[in-house]
Amino acid sequence: MLEHAKQRTIELQSRMKDAGIQKAVFTDESSMAYLAGFWGYLGIEFGRPTVLVVDADASPVVITPLMESEMVDAMTWVEDVRTWEDIGQRTWGRALAGALGEKPSEIWVEKGSIPAIVRNHLDETYPGVPLKDISPVLGAMRTIKSPFEIEVMKQAGEIAGAMMLAAHNSLKEGAQEYESALAVIDAGSRKAATFLTDKGWDSFVSPMIHNLQIVQSGKNTSMVHGRAGVKAYEKFDPVYFCFCNMAQFKQYKLGFDRMFHIGEVKDLDREVQQAAIDAQQAAIHAIRPGVLAEDVAAAANEVYQERGYETGYRTGRSIGVAYLEAPELKAGDKTVLQPGMTFAVDGGISVDGVTAGRIGDSVVVTETGFDYITNYPREILLSK
Repeated sequence: MLEHAKQRTIELQSRMKDAGIQKAVFTDESSMAYLAGFWGYLGIEFGRPTVLVVDADASPVVITPLMESEMVDAMTWVEDVRTWEDIGQRTWGRALAGALGEKPSEIWVEKGSIPAIVRNHLDETYPGVPLKDISPVLGAMRTIKSPFEIEVMKQAGEIAGAMMLAAHNSLKEGAQEYESALAVIDAGSRKAATFLTDKGWDSFVSPMIHNLQIVQSGKNTSMVHGRAGVKAYEKFDPVYFCFCNMAQFKQYKLGFDRMFHIGEVKDLDREVQQAAIDAQQAAIHAIRPGVLAEDVAAAANEVYQERGYETGYRTGRSIGVAYLEAPELKAGDKTVLQPGMTFAVDGGISVDGVTAGRIGDSVVVTETGFDYITNYPREILLSK
């Protein structure tokens, strides 16, 4: 993993030189994982910035809280790791100034995700120095995944499959939503552990599946992104699981959704779910090199219209080390699909207060079409 991260940083430095960019400041966790191979756990929500500074002509610099520095040093290939402390003169601002130099003519940052505490510091410390957006440069690199990255994402897909099977097996009348969430966490964590060792960089990757499980049942399925509660399943209930904030491994994140029905399925629920499945499948089978991103969305929208439904959802989003990357499968995105692009592709219909139909998979664009990264039956699914 670290050698791949190092090579990506070297590629970024080359692109920075071509664009006339000298120094770039990265504060997003996904970017640091992509370039430096590590991620911290004392995040900005604790008021503790972790920063990666990339110079087009010099070795990169990692700036991290002292208490995490030993772990960061073990996780990254970057040799220049500079620490800061919460008290005294060794502040993160001083460490950042040392990496940027006294009078930078411009500073390139991730404008869409830079924390306010860092943005305010730069504005106050370097008045008049323009802050420019490095995100499009790095984003262009992240659009196409390497074979190594795709292999990691396929491992994440196997983990996600184990999670979905556990969710399916948990469904029965009287069981509660939170019990399904516990089953998902247990199965996913156990599967993730099979891909890890206790040696080297691997030893710092936790197999634990985390975040609050998105699940709704009964008429609440139309709410899309509620979290697991104590509601008990009843016969005929539709039950929706979304793993988009949980199906991840080694920082690579997938999209994966399924709808189940307890015991039997009512006619309206079947109709809505089948329309969602057919729309998703139309979109996925439109994926191939040379197709425009918006044309994939159009294939799904045509199915919705034929069935008498409207949708406000985009059909898909690019995935990788971030939950959302570029491009998106939606009207107006004219990006030409290329081999190595990876997407979460969804089918989604809501009938407010009544029911919903949902399905989602992750795929990779191949030379001739697509391959699934996630796998579970794409049909009307009943509890076992």
